[in-house]
Amino acid sequence: MIKIIEKPWGYEEIWAQTERYVGKILHINAGKRLSLQFHEKKEETIRVLSGNLTLVHGADASRLQVSHMTTGEVFHVKPGLIHRFCADSGDVVLVEVSTTEIDDVIRLEDDFLRK
Repeated sequence: MIKIIEKPWGYEEIWAQTERYVGKILHINAGKRLSLQFHEKKEETIRVLSGNLTLVHGADASRLQVSHMTTGEVFHVKPGLIHRFCADSGDVVLVEVSTTEIDDVIRLEDDFLRK
């Protein structure tokens, strides 16, 4: 059963959830971005399905890199990697496959003041 979760930046669809993995589709609205965050245990891989994703990432918050991803491109997020997904120039849709620790989010910055 697909589960839709509204987010201040758009919404996510959880399309697979087992004891070993989770599959999501993230819909990021134009001009919005997810929090600058990292995970202690969760590991994930994303693939851009549509749009142009701006990816902020790095091991150290004071030296983050900015990458631009288009349809079909893939990025792997290991535990501890600081990252943020941004839809700067239009809506972005991406698929995320991860380990099951979906609440393992440590936010460093958030446009919506979430903790």
